[in-house]
Amino acid sequence: MNWRAMWAIVRKDVATPLRTKAVAMPLIIVPLILMVGVPASLGSVVILAQRMGVTTGDVQELNSAIPASVRESLAGLDDAQAGLVFALVYLFAPMYLILPLMVSSVIAADSFAGEKERRTFEALAYTPTTDHELLAAKMIGGWLPGLMVSFVGFFVYTLMCNLVALQVVGGPILPNQFWLILAFWVAPAAAGLGLGVTVLVSSRVNTFQEAYQLGSLIVLPVVFLMIGQIAGMFYISTNLVFAFGLVLWLLDAAIFAIGAATFKRTEMMARL
Repeated sequence: MNWRAMWAIVRKDVATPLRTKAVAMPLIIVPLILMVGVPASLGSVVILAQRMGVTTGDVQELNSAIPASVRESLAGLDDAQAGLVFALVYLFAPMYLILPLMVSSVIAADSFAGEKERRTFEALAYTPTTDHELLAAKMIGGWLPGLMVSFVGFFVYTLMCNLVALQVVGGPILPNQFWLILAFWVAPAAAGLGLGVTVLVSSRVNTFQEAYQLGSLIVLPVVFLMIGQIAGMFYISTNLVFAFGLVLWLLDAAIFAIGAATFKRTEMMARL
């Protein structure tokens, strides 16, 4: 493996999109909204509701949808506290997976389609790497930023939730086993899925916008997961989130295998 050439490609793939404002801004704004804005807003609403004297009956009605398995972990909390913890720890958990999916997809969309658009792919094709090494470098270049943002997002979300919980519950609520599995088992797999699909798409289209629009469809399952939870159709548990991560890792392996078997730089150059 020519690691020196591969890491040079990885560094370029990470740095190039971040120098583009249209690409860099969503990578900053979206995590801030999800990891800072959501817990801060919800905490403000709960604190304001307590000060305005919202009745216990109103809150109990909202909490009636909390599954029995989750209620056990909320024992000892009043209705307002239980509602806040349930929302921050469980209900909004799927939105966290948007971070690794989005970041890896944005970087990966630029991997081949961006090279074609900037007319730099020919130089990339002549780097001293095999097809498999070039593909691996492109994958790593999208996966590492996804990991970085998801881990930083986990830290920031934990901090914000605990700051809110200190005012409402009187103590920290994160991290717990559920979120540790989500952050360190599921999020890396989600980043791999986003970049794997988007790199394969990017290698077959000619512009960044095409690659990003097609690759971003991978976020839809997470959106449906969020809608399902909010609608009360189901609730993800520790066991379910672990199984979900396992499925994502298996999908990653399948996508990478397909990519390794079908990727040929000579065919890409022929389509330029």
